[in-house]
Amino acid sequence: MKNILQLPQVKRKKPVRPKRCPYCQGETFQRWGVEKRRIEDVKVRHVEVVRYRCTRCRRTFRDYPEGVGNGQHSERLKKLSVILWSLGLSYRRVAGVLRIFGLRLSHMSGWRHVQAEGEKLMGELKWKSVRVVGVDGAWVGGKGVMVAVDLGDGSLLEVAEVDEKDSRALFTWLKRLKERHDIGAIVSDDLAIYKQLTDELEIGHQVCQFHVRRWVKPALKGLQAELDPAWQGVLEKVEEILRDLPWHGDRLLHRLWKSLPGRSTPPEGKRTPLEKLRDLILRLSRDWQRYVAFYADAGIPWTHHRTEQRIGRLRIQNHRRVAPRKHGCLSVLGMSPPVIPSSPPVFSLPSFFRKFAHQFVTVSE
Repeated sequence: MKNILQLPQVKRKKPVRPKRCPYCQGETFQRWGVEKRRIEDVKVRHVEVVRYRCTRCRRTFRDYPEGVGNGQHSERLKKLSVILWSLGLSYRRVAGVLRIFGLRLSHMSGWRHVQAEGEKLMGELKWKSVRVVGVDGAWVGGKGVMVAVDLGDGSLLEVAEVDEKDSRALFTWLKRLKERHDIGAIVSDDLAIYKQLTDELEIGHQVCQFHVRRWVKPALKGLQAELDPAWQGVLEKVEEILRDLPWHGDRLLHRLWKSLPGRSTPPEGKRTPLEKLRDLILRLSRDWQRYVAFYADAGIPWTHHRTEQRIGRLRIQNHRRVAPRKHGCLSVLGMSPPVIPSSPPVFSLPSFFRKFAHQFVTVSE
């Protein structure tokens, strides 16, 4: 998904009369004066603002030309200041660049324009209905962030400064994500925290098969060198179940677990290779339905490669944008973490907009 930051057109005058009164929706007006107003814009410096009087409610109102509001800055100048800021300039430097061209814009006005544009962009992302979302943690720009990706079309949904190991912050973020996007299921890695939170939030959960195999295969290979030859056949059966991924794999694994002798060492003692195998099989059996959730719903992928790809792009783009700078606006994400338990998560919209502007912004005249 691309949100195009298109520079609006600015007209010197409005060629047609308004159709309705903004107060009473009346349709008959009297022309009540014309004002020549000076505005700040890259092309147009003066516009004609017409004042009308409604014959129904007797109130007056101003009718502005396209690209002009009741403020001094045109919509085109507002968008231009946001684009300059998203490219890395500070608010004061944005004002300085525009001043070279004879345009007056204070740094606080620039800040307000960025806030408004950030609210607009976040609003467009916020209410998108998504059925399956890939979520994963990453380390971008020196800070831990959570990334949510629509696994239907691969578009970026949200980036938030949330520590993946902080269960309270992660729960708050996932809950807000579910409410705003009407999420039915998530695809994540094999961290235990996701299993607990998806149960609490009552949403589907698919564990990425790549992550499962990444930790299970080395574990089985290590046990193969330690186990007695009499138990090597159990390892082969576990590998076969992981390879075939049968729907009833949890029952098969549970039978294997029951066929092994119980634990003989104390809880605080070092486990034997056979006890390690027994615990591994039990874990796989308990989580099996999370490994094969894609069987029950064709819309759920069995991996979240799209999430990993999106994170990879963010890291590359972050490195390219941040590395040349020693300090300043592009050195950190700057998003406030949503960890306040009594209120909704708080995000710094300008920082989100600037840091990931390349995801949302193209410029056209």
